[in-house]
Amino acid sequence: MEEKNKYSIIVPTYNERLNIALLVYLIFKHLGDVDFEIIVVDDGSPDGTQEVVKQLQQVYGEDRILLRARPKKLGLGTAYAHGLKHASGNFVVIMDADLSHHPKYLPSFIKKQLETGASIVTGTRYVKGGGVHGWTLMRKLTSRGANVLAHTLLWPGVSDLTGSFRLYGKSVLEDLISSCVSKGYVFQMEMIVRASRKGYHIEEVPITFVDRVYGSSKLGGSEIVEYLKGLAYLLVTT
Repeated sequence: MEEKNKYSIIVPTYNERLNIALLVYLIFKHLGDVDFEIIVVDDGSPDGTQEVVKQLQQVYGEDRILLRARPKKLGLGTAYAHGLKHASGNFVVIMDADLSHHPKYLPSFIKKQLETGASIVTGTRYVKGGGVHGWTLMRKLTSRGANVLAHTLLWPGVSDLTGSFRLYGKSVLEDLISSCVSKGYVFQMEMIVRASRKGYHIEEVPITFVDRVYGSSKLGGSEIVEYLKGLAYLLVTT
């Protein structure tokens, strides 16, 4: 059954030179007997991320690691759309490059999908067995607060709205990306809310989110403002 499925793992990167090799190694380690490809969508990183990816292609093969670079930072939503154009799998995984999403959870995402026939499997920090590691109390409260606020207003039927570690049926992801208008941080939330509204079968797997190992977080005050604006937009349009 598993042989028929191929998984395209889309990893958007910007200045992830220190993380990408370890991430790739861990994906290969945990998905030993699975047919997969890794599509790295790099937004013109000045730190040499693309050079590291090219070295990884020499090790693992250009058929397993695809570098699909863009000239500059163009946003998360368009990075997924760009990666999707090059995906040959019938399932697509989206995950962060900074090791906050551990590849050890990938087999449980795949297993859950095979068992349930779900269109989407999403990693969640907010159920038994899930959690966050390395965050300050303030950041935990902000994230939790954002999640509770979104839940109260949107009733999406999933516990973790802003998570970005998910497995989608390819056609499902294509449909959702074409329906979404948000950029950046709000994009993940819009995707799962629209999926719920469209009646897609969504399952959850508990994950522990680990704060990025190397580099600095890209979430700042402007993202929080964007989040609130996005929440208001989704409230009106979904």
